[in-house]
Amino acid sequence: MNWSDLPSLTSLRAFAAVAETKSYSRAGAGLNVSHAAISQQVRALEARLGVALVVREGRTIKLTDAGARLAFNLEKGLAAIREGIEALTDADMARPVQVTTSPAFAASWLMPRIADFRQRHPGITLMLSATAEVLALSPGGVDIAIRYGTGSWPGLAVRPLLLPDMIVVGSPALFGNRDPNDPETLLGLHWLQELGTNEVAGWMERHGITARRPAMVTHMPGNLILEAVRRGDGVTFTARCFVEEDIKSGRLVVLSSERDAGGYYVVTHGGPLRPRAQTFLKWLRQQAAKVS
Repeated sequence: MNWSDLPSLTSLRAFAAVAETKSYSRAGAGLNVSHAAISQQVRALEARLGVALVVREGRTIKLTDAGARLAFNLEKGLAAIREGIEALTDADMARPVQVTTSPAFAASWLMPRIADFRQRHPGITLMLSATAEVLALSPGGVDIAIRYGTGSWPGLAVRPLLLPDMIVVGSPALFGNRDPNDPETLLGLHWLQELGTNEVAGWMERHGITARRPAMVTHMPGNLILEAVRRGDGVTFTARCFVEEDIKSGRLVVLSSERDAGGYYVVTHGGPLRPRAQTFLKWLRQQAAKVS
């Protein structure tokens, strides 16, 4: 199709509105523009086609024969466009909002709050993938990822969600008479680390700690780590907001704390988000603001 042969969609919409309402003023109100703008668009369309489409009869307007034929065909064409758009949006309404995040974030932060989202938005279905795997984002696929890092994911839209203090925590019973603030004590402890991450090595590198022997690290699903830490199975590197209540109650003690080690970001594919995904994103940010 040679698109340059077609009049502008703006002029066609203006004429279709005039044909439907038989009034420049009502057509302008329907399209949220002035009646003068509508009249100008119709005149431009007549000039483009080389035929008269509308004539005045006293205080009213009337379609010419050419105008009536064009209005009939436009009505059919615009109805087909409307049906196509409605079919797309209906399919979109039925498709769940797909969210991916790490098991640790899902278990410690998202799931304790998800009942609030269900209560506020009962018509929106969520599909949550709690995995350490970095899933691809694309229109029609995963809508939103919540990722831990420094915010650098080139080619994607990135928004900060939670930038908490990142801490090393453990059960007081784990230390006995040892000084929990001594780096040598930390080196000798059993570390629990989420599958697919390298947090222990990163923490030691940032703190300039060189181990004489490899650290004792168990890799496990993130949703199991904090329960193991509470039992005294080892220490872990986590967000302070995940364990604030444990710290206040004395079940866990903070062994190390740092501010800019990383944070949680909302990552999307960069294109426009579906309305339902936008609703979930807005809710996420409201929940995060309560933590900040």
